[in-house]
Amino acid sequence: MTRTFLPRALGGAGIVAALVAALTLFAGSGLAQGSAAQANYAPTNTAAPSISGTPQVGQTLTAAPGTWTSDTTPTYAYAWQRCDAQGANCAAISGSTASTYTVQTADLDKTLRVVVTATNPTGSSSATSTQTAVVTQAGPQGAIKLTNGQTSVPATSVGLPERLIVDSVKFTPGRLTNRAPFVARFHVADTRGYVVRDSLVKVTALPYAWARTGAEVRTDQSGWATVNITPTVNMPLGHNALVMFVRARVEGQSLLAGSSTRRLVQVTIR
Repeated sequence: MTRTFLPRALGGAGIVAALVAALTLFAGSGLAQGSAAQANYAPTNTAAPSISGTPQVGQTLTAAPGTWTSDTTPTYAYAWQRCDAQGANCAAISGSTASTYTVQTADLDKTLRVVVTATNPTGSSSATSTQTAVVTQAGPQGAIKLTNGQTSVPATSVGLPERLIVDSVKFTPGRLTNRAPFVARFHVADTRGYVVRDSLVKVTALPYAWARTGAEVRTDQSGWATVNITPTVNMPLGHNALVMFVRARVEGQSLLAGSSTRRLVQVTIR
């Protein structure tokens, strides 16, 4: 009876071992497939991250993570990078891992970008923003970027050693043929190259009696002051030009000093 039992017992043990091996193989295959399926649910970027703010030294930039698809709400990590002016040769900026970044002197004439990594319980993936414009030096307080690319600053930001400059003059009409009123326009900038708004422009005819020029006129946001000028009967139409003395100054500063400027201009007669 013992002879009969042992082979049967051994045979049964072999079957059990085979079943265990098969189940183990099957379970391992299932786990592998499960892991692969879970990986498919790592966040996927559908709209690139973006950067808002002005790329100037001292200004703060803010990164938006972009748009992601994920089976659960992901968390975001940020890594700011400094690149050359063409947006190449990028390298991580040490310690800059927040969603905001204050532009540094080291960034001057460079571009910036941010890499956003989205993570959920099943995985992570990264996406990179487009470059900023080339970083510039911050302008004076109150500086405004105009649509023509120039920077407009308030006259109050112009102080010695910087000075005002009357850098352009336009007359309408460009030649006087009678004593009808005409329009003079004067453009004011400063020695830093900014256009200056709210500077006070005063025009005086030489001799005084040849034209009435009115009170001081403020420059507009683009730096232009428009002055209406009325020739008098004393202006000889046979003369070759009407000469005028133009002064631009900063309100509150001394009339004879400060950052003021003066220029002689003329409009042709006949």
